Amino acid sequence: DNVEPSDDSLHTAQQQLVGEAASVFNSEVIDLIEGIRRNKEQTIDHESLDTLVRAEWEGDATENAKQMTQSFQDYLEANKDNIEALSIFYSQPHRRSELTYAMIHALLIRIKSDKPRLAPLNVWRAYAHLDDYTGENPVNELTALVALVRRVCGSDETLTGHSDRVRRNFQSWIMKRHAGPGEKFTEEQMAWLHMIRDHIETSIAIEREDLELAPFDIHGGLGQMHVLFGDQMDEIISEMNEALAA
Repeated sequence: DNVEPSDDSLHTAQQQLVGEAASVFNSEVIDLIEGIRRNKEQTIDHESLDTLVRAEWEGDATENAKQMTQSFQDYLEANKDNIEALSIFYSQPHRRSELTYAMIHALLIRIKSDKPRLAPLNVWRAYAHLDDYTGENPVNELTALVALVRRVCGSDETLTGHSDRVRRNFQSWIMKRHAGPGEKFTEEQMAWLHMIRDHIETSIAIEREDLELAPFDIHGGLGQMHVLFGDQMDEIISEMNEALAA
């Protein structure tokens, strides 16, 4: 018959195993482990918190900002004839309403490939410093880039946030449409126009196919806009692109 080991024998066996394992840790091994522990150990101080004193370019902030904005201007002017978006801004400002997300995105990729240091948000900070800009930061790199190109080519005398300009232009356009004796936009139409304005704030322009994407799709998409505006739908899209890009 099988005889189960007693508690005493199990205890003795465990002690033997522990002793064999401990015998490996001689003084040299212990010293090595302690040395590694000291090198890797980090002390976290929850009481003494760092304070941000200043955030700016190394050296003279104004001089560095001037150098960056000049480099950006030089790059745009050197490429204004071979990049479609720049050609429109510089030579054909009447075509600004034709600027598309794809055009601005292509310009963004080109700049970041050719001159990574001139990434729009870097240049934005430089112009914001020089122009004492105190408005909101751009919602993304594309809108920052549009504002910067407008600043360089003279469309805006000082740095102007894309969102601020779009909202001002939208308000002016609505007031002009409602100023005369003609038909006014209904509340439901205005809700759609506000969605289009918000889309232009982040995506530069509105195109027919955009109406099948969020947030328009959950409100009926292209078909619902046609219901609301009828044959004037395409005219409204064109007008908004032109008015809000001014």
